[in-house]
Amino acid sequence: MAANGSHDPRPVSELLLAGIGWATMSVEAMEELADELARRVGVERNAMRDAVRDTVASWRAEFERLGERRDEALERGLARAGLARREELEDLALRVAQLEHRLRLLERDRVA
Repeated sequence: MAANGSHDPRPVSELLLAGIGWATMSVEAMEELADELARRVGVERNAMRDAVRDTVASWRAEFERLGERRDEALERGLARAGLARREELEDLALRVAQLEHRLRLLERDRVA
């Protein structure tokens, strides 16, 4: 809030950081916040605790959803760029090693 009492728009990064703070609050911190808000606003303490818990649960769910979308976007970007994930490369390396081993066994049997 500005000194003249008007509301300045908050940057998205500031709102995101506030959301992260809310999403990572401990139960004790949430209850303390709810108690303080209930006292200031003049509402019933348990109702405010429920509202704060619901808000934090909503933020947590949103962050999980954003994480999934970020992972999906990363996968699409890698595929579009023609890049492989580490797991795929490790799987291919294992398959090549298995093929090399089988070839050595076949060559040894043919020589003997």
